[in-house]
Amino acid sequence: MWKDRTARWLALGAVAAGLAVTLWFAVLDPRVEDVPTVGQGDYRLETTEGAPFTAATLQGQPSAIFFGYTHCPDVCPTTLGDIALWQQELGDRAAAMRFFLVTVDPERDTIPVLADYLSWSQGIIGITGTEAEIAKALEAFRIYAQKVSGEGADYSMDHSASVLLFDAEGRFAGRIGYQEPVETVLPKLRALIPGAG
Repeated sequence: MWKDRTARWLALGAVAAGLAVTLWFAVLDPRVEDVPTVGQGDYRLETTEGAPFTAATLQGQPSAIFFGYTHCPDVCPTTLGDIALWQQELGDRAAAMRFFLVTVDPERDTIPVLADYLSWSQGIIGITGTEAEIAKALEAFRIYAQKVSGEGADYSMDHSASVLLFDAEGRFAGRIGYQEPVETVLPKLRALIPGAG
């Protein structure tokens, strides 16, 4: 009888977790658009180029920021492929836009691991840090990330899949949805790049 109760509680827990994720993507995640302070905070991370990444880093050049991790089986490789396509479509103007991948899995994604993962992706800078600093960044950028247990010591990460856009002043300028058509993505990017309109 206790096995039935345990199974019932586990099932209810799984349903509750699923509802929480659905709520985030359907209700809370879109509301990022209404928060002008997205990206602002006292986080201090490190890039694969050996430079610090803070809120001040967002100033000076438009940026596109994606949160993911190197063990990601689908969303992250797909988004990195999309970014490569956007860069190709932007041509010479692509260099005016910075692209960042911030890990949601600092436990495994060290600087060398991120650098190796992004070695095939031109112009995408990896970012990691301590778990505490990544937590600050997740809060600052309004990003959902949750560890999901797997077999043994293995695990995966549920996380927001949007690419966040920032203008050259470091102000939040909108987002690109997961697998959004390139026809709607390019105008968003060109609007942030001087002379690319």
